[in-house]
Amino acid sequence: MAGVPTLILFLCTVKDVLPSNSRWKPTWPSYKVPVILPQSTLNLDKPQFDAETKLEVVSSCGLECHKRSPLPTYEEVKDYLSYETLYANGSLVETEVGIYIISRGGDGSQSRSRTKRQIYGYDSRFSIFGKDFLLNYPFSTSVKLSTGCTGTLVAEKHVLTAAHCIHDGKSYVKGAQKLRVGFLRAKMKDGSKGANITSSTMPEKMKFQWIRVKRTHVPKGWIKGNANDIGMDYDYALLELKKPHKRKFMKIGVSPPARQLPGGRIHFSGYDNDRPGNLVYRFCDVKDETFDLLYQQCDAQPGASGSGVYVRMWKRQHQKWERKIIGIFSGHQWVDMNGSPQDFNVAVRITPLKYAQICYWIKGNYLDCRDG
Repeated sequence: MAGVPTLILFLCTVKDVLPSNSRWKPTWPSYKVPVILPQSTLNLDKPQFDAETKLEVVSSCGLECHKRSPLPTYEEVKDYLSYETLYANGSLVETEVGIYIISRGGDGSQSRSRTKRQIYGYDSRFSIFGKDFLLNYPFSTSVKLSTGCTGTLVAEKHVLTAAHCIHDGKSYVKGAQKLRVGFLRAKMKDGSKGANITSSTMPEKMKFQWIRVKRTHVPKGWIKGNANDIGMDYDYALLELKKPHKRKFMKIGVSPPARQLPGGRIHFSGYDNDRPGNLVYRFCDVKDETFDLLYQQCDAQPGASGSGVYVRMWKRQHQKWERKIIGIFSGHQWVDMNGSPQDFNVAVRITPLKYAQICYWIKGNYLDCRDG
């Protein structure tokens, strides 16, 4: 067992990068993904659902703080990637996991504050209007949670969001048991809902249609670590809906290094609470990164938490451009940059281990989760 931690860390940091062709297309790397499988389950007491929903997470452990943190041991990683599953009837199950390698033969300051702490200079966000944009990919993959956050469609019945939208690190939030996911629909002047909208029919307004959540997965890394430095690294959760949503979704992918992102930029859309009822899109450069987090200054407000961070790159195997979710927008950090506090918005990166976990939650079969 002594060699396992080194092997896992090697696996999670070394990748088989496919080279770009002569046209210099930014190409999705090919990652070797480990296998994460359930080992045992334990029924827990029903939650109290007494926590207040926090639409943003603020942390003072910034870039250098994370870089100074010791690497987790194999047992710690297993502990962080174990998870709780909350069902709609209020029952709660804890699942311990195992991590396997299968060969295929080949401190910032907290003292400063401001009202709009997540807007940087000129507000560069774009409100998305009109059915031709809102109801079409990729904007149609953004959904609203009844707890006030944003989520992203990542499968026929699954939504990826931030863990803090469901659980505050100590308890599940009010409304988590009866969690719903809202889909923007066009409401027509005659009262019908615009599932199939013709160009000659103009919607009067956009409204949300809600679907109940069947179960929710939250990693123990968030529950155990929210009070310390590693908590933000695991600020993600997966929701399974009670029925298929029948929309095009965006697949998840392992986050490439920032230097390999097209233009060094990321994109995400969310329901910022200062623009109620509007879907807000933004893009910006990644300023820095750790193994688990992306530091950027995309303009955002509470309510955008849980948005899927995505990029568009060339998929060599399929010979086409493809968008993938590579992270989850989490919240805000003050970061000590050369002795001067600077504020960043932070996204949780989908690492090979997180990809293996989330993919298994979606697919239920590790054989479908071997390529990130």
